[in-house]
Order: sequence, then structure tokens, then C-alpha cells
Amino acid sequence: MTTGKQLPQRLLGGSGIHVSEQGLGCFGMSTAYGPADDAVSTQVIHAAVDGGITFFDTAEVYGDGHNEQLVGAALASVRSQVVIATKFGFSTQSTGGGEPASVRKSCEGSLERLGTDYIDLYYQHRVDSRVPIEDTVGAMAELVTEGKVRALGLSEASAESLRRATAVHPIAALQSEWSLWTRDIEAEVLSVARELGISLVPYSPLGRGFLTGAVTTPDSFAGTDMRQSMPRFAADAIASNGELLEQLKRFAADVGCTPGQLALAWLLAQGSDVIPIPGTKRLEFLRDNLGASQVHLTVDQEAQLSQLMPAGAFAGARYGQAHSYGDSPLPA
Repeated sequence: MTTGKQLPQRLLGGSGIHVSEQGLGCFGMSTAYGPADDAVSTQVIHAAVDGGITFFDTAEVYGDGHNEQLVGAALASVRSQVVIATKFGFSTQSTGGGEPASVRKSCEGSLERLGTDYIDLYYQHRVDSRVPIEDTVGAMAELVTEGKVRALGLSEASAESLRRATAVHPIAALQSEWSLWTRDIEAEVLSVARELGISLVPYSPLGRGFLTGAVTTPDSFAGTDMRQSMPRFAADAIASNGELLEQLKRFAADVGCTPGQLALAWLLAQGSDVIPIPGTKRLEFLRDNLGASQVHLTVDQEAQLSQLMPAGAFAGARYGQAHSYGDSPLPA
């Protein structure tokens, strides 16, 4: 495994940390999207490194720590050449482990599971409604001072939380759902993040697979796939969204790429501060995602695509009541 090939680089906020313009989300390698295989997942991570990806995303909650162990082991031989992001604190009751003692305990656990002595980017996975964010970020800042963490991030945070957090310590990145499929952050959060110099790290940039054309019916999912409980993947919603997908496919054919590559290219065109992290546990999907970095949309093409799929175009809420999505005032 080598890091000889290089994708275009982007900065994580004002941290000085450069990463590949797209990263790899590793969530599905441990949970939520059906069966996974550690050996195959490790091959995918190695192929991502070989393909020029230097930015890898995990969290303590993914597989109850399994994902951090998997990612840490897979990247051990190139640790100094890659950027690892992980997250602490997640609950469906919005009690995100934001107490200072919990932050420190989570960090120590992540360091051990990752097999490293520092975390490049450390996110609060969801803002904890019980704890002032100033206290949480203050504890995170202590980890930076101690050299255990290089830069701080938040996930699915509101504009107000971003402002309050940055008053304590610079926030390098905001990880929130953003794609042609889900454009809610553009209403307020995006402009505030940019005002504060915070990079955007979109998760689920392919609409949890829908924008690739791989999901056509609820029968597309294995028994443990979390999408079965998501309103946007109910049979009526999938049927309603089918015409938008067909339009995306036709647009992609005109551009000369796949629908997934077009969706990623659209995000990459939103600004040099945008670093999507498509997740996959399959080599063929990884290769398709990497191909998006070769797709360069014209200004007119980007505008046409934005108009084709405006905010709210897709039917169905993005989350059901069983899922927490943070303190940002977004539709569920």
C-alpha cells in the first residue's frame, strides 16, 4: 500500500491540515448498511489510500468501537501520511456525552482503539442539549493543548452552536448531511460556517446510495440495513423520487459520467471548502467515487443541476423518529 497517487487537496478550515478533496466514510464497514467483512473493508481502505484518498472518517459509536479498530489497523502503516477523523458522543435522546469528563474518556478510548497517539480531527458527533457547548469545546480544546488532537469539529450543529463554539476554540470542520438529495444546510448553516472559516464535510453525499441508482425499491436492502426505517426510503417515497433520479441519470449521460459521480462533482463544485466523504465497503463503488474527481462541471452545468434538484425536491423526511440528527434546525 502506497500514497503515491494524489487527489487535489483542500484545507480543513484554518487548521493548516490538508486532505484529499474527497474522503472515505467508514461507517458502513461496521454497522447500519447490512453485512460487512473486515477483510474486504480493509482492502477498500487500502485501495482508497492507493487511489489518493488521505482523509478517513470513523466514530466511537460505529459498531461500538469496532470501526475505529478496523480503520486504525488498516491505516497503521501509513499513519503519518493520512488524516483520521473520529467522533464522540451520540444518542437518540440528544444527550451527546458533552460533559468534560466524558469528552476526555471518549478521546482516550478512541486513541486506544485507533492505535495512535493523536487524532487529526475530533468531532462532537451531536451537540449535547444538557451541556453548554462552551464547556464541551473547552474540554476538546484541552486535548489540542495536550497534543492528543490536532483540530476540532462539530457534526449536525446549528448556526448558533457554531458561533458559540468558535468563541471558545477554532472549529475546523462541520460534518453534516449535504447533497442534491438533502440541501437543508444551505438555508442558514452553510453561510455561517463560511463566515467563521469552517470547512464543510458532507456525509451521505450520494443520498445513502439513492443518487447512484442502486436503490430502486425497499427490497434493495438487507435485513439489518437502517434505511428500511427511513421515511425517504419507503416504497411511496422511492416511487415519487424516481423521476428525479431519471433526470439525474440523463444529465450524467450528457456529461459523460455516472449519476454518483455527477452528484459528487456537484458537491465538489460548491466551493474549495467542501470535502465530501462518500462511504462504501465495496471496491467498485470506491472506484466510481474516485472518478468524480475527474468530472469538472461548467458553471452552467452546476447551476442547471442545482435548479433541477432544489431544496425539498425529494419526497420523504430524511430521518424517522428513531434517529437523532443534532441541534441544527433542519427537517427530520
